[in-house]
Amino acid sequence: MELTQVLIKPLVTEKASELREQVQERLSFLVHPDANKIEIKRAVENIFNVTVVKVNVVRMKPRDYLRQGRQLRHVSGYKKAYVTLAKDNKIEYFEGA
Repeated sequence: MELTQVLIKPLVTEKASELREQVQERLSFLVHPDANKIEIKRAVENIFNVTVVKVNVVRMKPRDYLRQGRQLRHVSGYKKAYVTLAKDNKIEYFEGA
């Protein structure tokens, strides 16, 4: 898999923003479902020119929301990665510059 296909988009949610404020070097990305930790680390390091210390991955399974036996909506599964950067590394996209 090419490095440009690994990262889909950065997650800028309320929970991710609070996590970034608590731990300054931790960022979250929506990643390709087939990507592993090594590919995610290489992609972040090459695209943003930073040093990655640790990568944690969370996978959400696809599911249907049901109400009284009928399907209301379908939520597709996704995979997200929490990336911890080295001490003095920052990505300008997340800093608001």
